[in-house]
Amino acid sequence: MHKTKQIIVVAFVIILMGVLMAQPIKGLVKRDKAEQEQQANTSTETETINLASVSTVAKQGLNAALVKEITDIEAALPNSSGEERLSLLKKLAGHWDDLAKPAPLGFSYEEIAKLAPTYDNWLKAGDAFTAAYENLQDTVVAPVLTEHAQAAYQKALDLNPKSLDAKTGLGTAIVNKGGAPMQGIAMLMDVVREDPKNLKANMSLGMFSMRSRQFDKAVDRFKTVIEIQPSAEAWFYLATSYENIGLKADAIKAFEQSKSIAADPSLSQFIDRKIDELSK
Repeated sequence: MHKTKQIIVVAFVIILMGVLMAQPIKGLVKRDKAEQEQQANTSTETETINLASVSTVAKQGLNAALVKEITDIEAALPNSSGEERLSLLKKLAGHWDDLAKPAPLGFSYEEIAKLAPTYDNWLKAGDAFTAAYENLQDTVVAPVLTEHAQAAYQKALDLNPKSLDAKTGLGTAIVNKGGAPMQGIAMLMDVVREDPKNLKANMSLGMFSMRSRQFDKAVDRFKTVIEIQPSAEAWFYLATSYENIGLKADAIKAFEQSKSIAADPSLSQFIDRKIDELSK
């Protein structure tokens, strides 16, 4: 499952790389009036983004028998309480986890955490919401999922103030939300000071360095990520960072590493074109 997700992420990155490179970290520049008005206009829409709405989307294309099983559990939830409700929610979360559907999984764990407010439950909710918003470009839904991730991680951190996982998730969500990005980055920097080899914190800092066009810093972060856990996406980001600071030979080597790990035809074709351009 991890390898499949990795390939999807890298392919997705290729499509959106141009957009990514053109955007500053949300909140580092002042939003214009039009954007503020647009957010105001979508506030009503965001109120309808909940377990029911994301579940409807997630069910599309699923086996009919499985859809019925999930729907039956959901139908029983309104009339349940206490341990019965908790049991139903855990079954629901199990289905969404097996299906790799992070948005409904996040809302399911959020409801579980409301009934059983433990550190683990809030962290699972935050991680699921993060996986959901990181792989979603919907300008209405993604910000809502980011807000839910931030709230879940904050509750997890309140219960376990020393948790680097909760601190990393919270810092990343704060930056992506856009309200106070430097606060989030400061939290991520605290994490890597305490744990220099923290995979998630280094990955997030590398991505944010790319968005703010600090490619030299991005190189250092992605090199650290690769030392910890090599992946096609980390090599791809490293290659792109090298390319943007003019280190063509290093960029070519990194692109080749990404290509060899992903083993995806569309990615291979894209990288071959990139290598051809960089070799001229």
